[in-house]
Amino acid sequence: MTLEVSDLVALAREGRPRAVARLISMVENGSPGLREIAALLCADRPHQARIIGLTGPPGVGKSTSTGMLVHAFRRRGVRVGVLAVDPSSPFTGGALLGDRVRMQDHATDPDVFIRSMASRGHLGGLSWATPQALRVLEAAGCEVILVETVGVGQAEVDIASLADTTVVLLAPGMGDGVQVAKAGILEIADVFVVNKADREGTQAAIRELRNMIALVDRPWRPPIVPTVALRGEGAEEVVAALDGHLAYLEGSGELVRRRQARARDEIEAIALTTLRSRFADLHGDRRLDALATRVLDAELDPYTAADELLTVVGPPGT
Repeated sequence: MTLEVSDLVALAREGRPRAVARLISMVENGSPGLREIAALLCADRPHQARIIGLTGPPGVGKSTSTGMLVHAFRRRGVRVGVLAVDPSSPFTGGALLGDRVRMQDHATDPDVFIRSMASRGHLGGLSWATPQALRVLEAAGCEVILVETVGVGQAEVDIASLADTTVVLLAPGMGDGVQVAKAGILEIADVFVVNKADREGTQAAIRELRNMIALVDRPWRPPIVPTVALRGEGAEEVVAALDGHLAYLEGSGELVRRRQARARDEIEAIALTTLRSRFADLHGDRRLDALATRVLDAELDPYTAADELLTVVGPPGT
């Protein structure tokens, strides 16, 4: 039996895993029912979930650290969602690594929902569908949502515009790990975690991070927390650092500003996607060819032609 979108959303609100998974799949695949899904998810439901992003170079233990944080939040009785964004399979387009395999400890917990999502070529460490997937998890009652990015290094900064708090993970003895932070992701970190802190070089990495933080003029100074995620060491200290940042966000008004910016970016992305699709429909259209001819004949400059094209595209349904 095929369920209606409204039925799926109702079941997701009850926390039914299959309904949640189905809705996220529909979001990922750009289902024709996407607008209806969004309308139903947002109806009379203001933003509630706390979104925490985890990023950093490959090999620092992001999935293990995510699992550690799931344990820590569950000890508080918090319902947790995880979106683990992986590279795409070149054959199926699906998530290549499948982080759920590395979080099997939580597989039978009804208050933990873990979903691997394929980046599908989207740069910045996330999937284009991540914001909508977050709304699905919010509707399912997740109070904290952990978003683990692909792990590609310097380009992986989209998470800062999506999360309330961004955790940057590094590890000692990884050569240019701190250099990666210096080159790109240092500026987006709200909390630094130096994982695998039982390795030689941990204190040197922490000292270098402190020196780098001192050079950046920011009202919030990111704390540095050493962990050994494989053994769960440092979990409570990381959660305490996250709580400290949340208190700063709430007290400074930054939380509202970040969430407004996130909503603005989402609206803009949807509008641009819609606009691109309408321009694609104009490919080979005689009106576009006519404008191109007038530019070639020096009757119009390209900016004026573009203005005319925008009037041709018009609002939906025209």
